Amino acid sequence: MNKRVFVALFAALVLSISAGFAQSPELTVFTAASLTGAFGEIGEMYENETGIHVAFNFDGSQALRTQLENGAYADVFASANMKQMNAVRESGLMNNSSVAVFTRNKLALIVPKDNPANIRNLTDLARPGIKIIMGTKDVPVGDYALQIIARLGNDSAYGPDYETEVMANVISQETSVSYVVTKVALGEADAGFAYVSDVTQDMISKIDKIVIPDEYNIIAEYPMGMLMESKYPGESLVFMDLVMSDEGRAVLEKYGFDPVESEPEVREETASATEAAA
Repeated sequence: MNKRVFVALFAALVLSISAGFAQSPELTVFTAASLTGAFGEIGEMYENETGIHVAFNFDGSQALRTQLENGAYADVFASANMKQMNAVRESGLMNNSSVAVFTRNKLALIVPKDNPANIRNLTDLARPGIKIIMGTKDVPVGDYALQIIARLGNDSAYGPDYETEVMANVISQETSVSYVVTKVALGEADAGFAYVSDVTQDMISKIDKIVIPDEYNIIAEYPMGMLMESKYPGESLVFMDLVMSDEGRAVLEKYGFDPVESEPEVREETASATEAAA
């Protein structure tokens, strides 16, 4: 009889421990591809501080939006522009009061390290035969690039045919900025439009960047927020607060982003991270 009781108690203990492991929270964060390095590091900080694993889905913001609208689960969504965030909000999927702009970025022209086409400035993009790569118009980085080319085309210094000539040199439009950077690094294009933050330490030996003057450049605002269906709202808010903390901003700055200086907008409908986690 004692043996049976022991076996029963042991089985109950195993089931209890298994159930505890099964219920351990894991945050799912849908993140714009340009944030891969920075959020990867912030995710490690979060896991070290909370013991909670973060499962990232890095992709183009428009692809992440489509996934969410088609029923994919996520706790947090970080977009590379407001357009995709607003679309998800309009679908009723976001906790609107949690949405805030947390960082900014700018574009740069990138070229392979050996620069076989000898591209030195933005004027060179209009030369016949130059191979240019950029994002599609639905990808934030592609939309921003099109706006920059249009601004340059409207400047008489670049000539009336500049925009047409540059667009004629575009050989590929990619669904993620990561593909743009990779293809330029491999020499599959002479130049590409990417974010300043994409010229990371591990890419310096493969690509060079050409600065786009501020009068033509676009300041990309990155919003982040929690999904309505999040199973872990408290943990999600803790993660977002870490991103916007001094530590998180330092990581973003290290990767070339411009953290917002002002405090994020007040979340009216949700408790603070500390309150929610208590």
